[in-house]
Amino acid sequence: MDYKYRVTCKSRNKKTGPIMVTTTEKKSCPKACPLKDNGCYADGGPLAIVWRDTETIGKDLDALCDDIRALKPGALWRHNQAGDLPHNDETIDFDALDKIVAANKGKKGFTYTHHTMNIYRNRIAVKDANEDGFTVNLSANNLEHADNLKALDLGPVVVVLPETQTTNLITPMGNKVTVCPAAIDKTDKINCANCKLCAISDRETIIGFPAHGMRKKKAGIIASA
Repeated sequence: MDYKYRVTCKSRNKKTGPIMVTTTEKKSCPKACPLKDNGCYADGGPLAIVWRDTETIGKDLDALCDDIRALKPGALWRHNQAGDLPHNDETIDFDALDKIVAANKGKKGFTYTHHTMNIYRNRIAVKDANEDGFTVNLSANNLEHADNLKALDLGPVVVVLPETQTTNLITPMGNKVTVCPAAIDKTDKINCANCKLCAISDRETIIGFPAHGMRKKKAGIIASA
């Protein structure tokens, strides 16, 4: 399936810092994500407007890849501040993802996916991308889910946490969870641009994101399940 993408060459979001970020149209989000239309932070605020308009004014995949290739060597960038990896009926589109991975050569791109890993081709797609230098974080709904994804050994894992969880913790299976430094920093000095934890494909720690955004109460319920 073809998708539309928007590129923000220098984000003004305090949490990401001044790096390039992209947005993929909403239909890229998989059915497996329990936050879809049910607590996703991107459904509210200014980002919701950007996301809504991506379908009509966004660019195609080849143009997106041109922008990625144009980045300076070693540049950090975030794919999908909203949206997910391209797919066909819930199976990640190998060809489309391969184009993004190839464009990222020599750069430090990272993203997150809520696609189910119960589909074998999805597991291969994520593992290959991580091994080829494009960091794909597996997004977990709660701590038990995070343990399950971690055990697959496909790539790094992140997890939604209750809004009130602002200290590091341990999962039921003994995995360390580091709360996103930018999420709890009150000075706005920490951001993706200078933290870079989510861009490390071989890290051991799981990154936890306390529920946030206009619909954080719904997200918090999912995180507590």
